[in-house]
Amino acid sequence: MGFRSYLIRPFARMVSRDIARWSATAVDCQHRIFQTLIRKGSQTAFGRDHGFQDIRSHADFIAAVPVRDYEGIRDYVDRIKAGESDVLWPGKPKYFAKTSGTTSGVKYIPLTRDSMPNHFNTARNALFHYAAQTGNYSFFDGKLIFLSGSPEMDEVGGIPTGRLSGIVNHEIPAWLRTNQRPTYTTNCIEDWETKLDRIVDETIDQNMTLISGIPPWVQMYYERLLQRSGKATIRELFPHYSVFVYGGVNFSPYRAKLEELTGGRMDSVETYPASEGFIAFQDVPGDSGLLLNVHSGIFFEFVPLSEIHQDHPTRLTLEHVQKGVDYVLIINSNAGLWGYNIGDTVEFVSLDPYRIRVSGRVKHFISAFGEHVIGKEVEAAMQEVTAQFGLQTVEFTVAPQVHPPQGGLPYHEWLIEFAEQPGDLSAVSNALDKAMIRQNIYYEDLIGGQILRPPCHNAIETGCLSGLHEVARKTGRTE
Repeated sequence: MGFRSYLIRPFARMVSRDIARWSATAVDCQHRIFQTLIRKGSQTAFGRDHGFQDIRSHADFIAAVPVRDYEGIRDYVDRIKAGESDVLWPGKPKYFAKTSGTTSGVKYIPLTRDSMPNHFNTARNALFHYAAQTGNYSFFDGKLIFLSGSPEMDEVGGIPTGRLSGIVNHEIPAWLRTNQRPTYTTNCIEDWETKLDRIVDETIDQNMTLISGIPPWVQMYYERLLQRSGKATIRELFPHYSVFVYGGVNFSPYRAKLEELTGGRMDSVETYPASEGFIAFQDVPGDSGLLLNVHSGIFFEFVPLSEIHQDHPTRLTLEHVQKGVDYVLIINSNAGLWGYNIGDTVEFVSLDPYRIRVSGRVKHFISAFGEHVIGKEVEAAMQEVTAQFGLQTVEFTVAPQVHPPQGGLPYHEWLIEFAEQPGDLSAVSNALDKAMIRQNIYYEDLIGGQILRPPCHNAIETGCLSGLHEVARKTGRTE
């Protein structure tokens, strides 16, 4: 055991016990957070505008604060950018996390001194908890790499502004910086291809023990390492590599390829970070459920997906949720977000403790014909069929073809980039159609009633969709 892992062990065990304690009292934790948020929020312009001084219950809060997205808080954010204090949260934000989407353009998500521990401490605690659960502390003694955006910052209204992953780099403590890769200079490189080559330069001969990043970035890193080193697998190159940490996208489409490059399965920790807050993390190795982060400055609400476009949707607190229901995630936080729809849908896979899985995006569903197909159904169908035919996908997307140029009934069009092209695409197409019928009864009814015809599946040349994904990464257009 190395010196670093020896020092971390007792603290990791303490963190793990603390996680067990608050996860067992999640509802009480949420009630206390709600009361704290309302008390501190009453000192702000938003709180005065929404009568926080009269809020005594969640029902009062629902009546005073509607569900909103970024457009609903933009005017308040503009006041912060103009230099005003005590707008959404007491004082001014410590940072703005800059994101971009197709609907709101550039978004500036406030990160306050009170909310920053939610981001960094949760990531740290997820790793400490994993170590305490598995007894694997040795990875702390090697080199750790966090594939992330540039830590370079701009200033907006006097507030440091940048990508969340870059901001978190500024919060990493000194004890971790000594074995962190890549270097700050390399991390500031904007061009991904240039940055990737430099990262490989800095890590190819190091004792890498933990690798973290979103799966498509990690896949490119693995491939470049193997190309440069001539090794057959990542484990051959890094024999002490033992933990893969990921989040941000569904892992299932990447699992087979990453395991092939790694040289087999290995321990992993899934996380659910967002600019608006660190929502959940995997607390049981090998379990697909993510423990909801109920003790870290966020009060959660859950709106049934079927009601999200209603004027007054049902807003449930933690004690009223059910397993297997798709909910739109609404957060209220010490970053100054109130009734905020972050755009994700989740379902509970456990209620004791409260564990979730991300089921999709509110905007990532197809209902051009009343089918209500959501992301998790598409992904489940693809996972089923790729396993059936022994295929690997790089990227895929699905969209409705409402007015087919060739005439006839409308259909869903799938664009799929395979790692290797299937020998019989028509057989794959038929299997995907049957898998979607099993996933969604509305889709089944539309196909059976000849409202829709079976989908069209196109195999895209390797590199096309992943290239579009890389363009999205560089521009920040993630919605």
